[in-house]
Amino acid sequence: MAQTTDPAPRICPDCDGFATAAITIGTRHDDGTRATLRVTCAACKGTGHATPAALVRAGR
Repeated sequence: MAQTTDPAPRICPDCDGFATAAITIGTRHDDGTRATLRVTCAACKGTGHATPAALVRAGR
């Protein structure tokens, strides 16, 4: 019996699947922890997956 495989998910080419990054801004909070910013990929809006071009052009 043949085994079926699902197609690989389309990974965002801009962030390579790492959709959110924590960036330190160089300062520390009063308790000594570092102040960080969470930044998400603008291309995939933080999902890590690319949208097929046909759906983007159709406005879906």
